[in-house]
Amino acid sequence: MKIVPPSINETAFNCPHCGAYTSQAWAKLFAEQLSGDKKTPFIPAPDALADLTQSKEIEPEMKARLREFLERMNEGQAFFERHERAAYLNTEVHNMWISRCFNCKALAVWVHDRMIFPAQKLGALPNPDLPPEIKRDVEEARGIVDPSPRGAAALLRLAIQKLCAHLGERGSNIDDDIASLVKKGLNPLVQQSLDVVRVIGNEAVHPGIIDLRDDRATAERLFDLVNLIVDQMITHPRTVQEMYSKLPPSKLEAIERRDK
Repeated sequence: MKIVPPSINETAFNCPHCGAYTSQAWAKLFAEQLSGDKKTPFIPAPDALADLTQSKEIEPEMKARLREFLERMNEGQAFFERHERAAYLNTEVHNMWISRCFNCKALAVWVHDRMIFPAQKLGALPNPDLPPEIKRDVEEARGIVDPSPRGAAALLRLAIQKLCAHLGERGSNIDDDIASLVKKGLNPLVQQSLDVVRVIGNEAVHPGIIDLRDDRATAERLFDLVNLIVDQMITHPRTVQEMYSKLPPSKLEAIERRDK
């Protein structure tokens, strides 16, 4: 596969988001000063997504668009949004650029000739079924695993803690939560993986706390561990349920009679 690092001088390179070698569209920036009630940048409140989900006043189509917008904001993505009534902008931002991947449509932000977003990322890509708020922790860990593997490992333990809570566990003790998930169908080998990365027993490390013994290999195993849990507890059950729901009604009725 052709490898071309991202560069301000290229119109095609390997995307820093999806990794594909493809065309990149460049854009210059214009600025509009925030005024009125919007004098500071908009960042969604932590409970905005939950409030949106529970709202009965918003139409389903609009709710779906707002949900996508909030999820992308919470993941820390940079993205375009087209407006029907565009404002006339006369203040150009120099020495700052945006490149957009033809394949995944994701944006990269550049200052002069340096790409400042996204940071170079290493480690396994997060499973797409990982909840957005946890995916953000994993992506942050991918961005620092090279300069700070200990920091990346601490973030990944925090991500595992959040993931366990998302799956209905207490989220306070990784070892206990994983043991409970094993009883619910998680492969027992995942629990053995925890021993390999030294997060249980006498060498227990609390989620989010830096362990001076952690190295890059430990962080890489934790990336895999996050994906293993998501694959077995979220992706696989969802895939099976989708396949099951597509069976003909007569077959579903026969299965229900059999089970009774």
